[in-house]
Amino acid sequence: MDSTLQRKPDCESEGSPSGASDAAAGNEADFGLIELMFFAYRDFVGDADHLLENFGLGRAHHRVLHFVNRRPGLTIAELLDILKITKQSLNRVLKDLLDQNYVVAFPGENDRRQRRLFPTPRGESLAFEVVRLQSKRFARIFAQLPEAARAGAREFLLAMVDPDEREKVAALIASDGPKRVLG
Repeated sequence: MDSTLQRKPDCESEGSPSGASDAAAGNEADFGLIELMFFAYRDFVGDADHLLENFGLGRAHHRVLHFVNRRPGLTIAELLDILKITKQSLNRVLKDLLDQNYVVAFPGENDRRQRRLFPTPRGESLAFEVVRLQSKRFARIFAQLPEAARAGAREFLLAMVDPDEREKVAALIASDGPKRVLG
């Protein structure tokens, strides 16, 4: 059996690496772009996956740790809204991060039932190690592209967010969080 990747032709868009012609007009599925998105995401999160598996953690742990580290004091309700997951899905992952001392939870100041999440020094260190890996990938890529590519990438990715969430996401990524010089 042949082990190379095989795919169905994209009809008229076969000549373009992104499958652009009819797909750009919305008349055809843009298999090339869909597949590029899949492979880019696979490799981007794969950097984090490989590091995290050394700690017995996975992709779900990374997502929680990333946002808790970027927004110390984030409530569980706010985290659920960001990740768009159920409380049940979050509970297992959060329990692991709490038990392994990556995250701590404190009661809210006004509402003691509310839980505010903070990274521990261990959690902060791991979160920044993942950011360092992913930032290196971006640096490598943007070094090969025109200067305007970074702004174009931001514009494209923000446009990929559902319209009713776009303003909230733009505000979220614009807000300050912990920063660290990556070495």
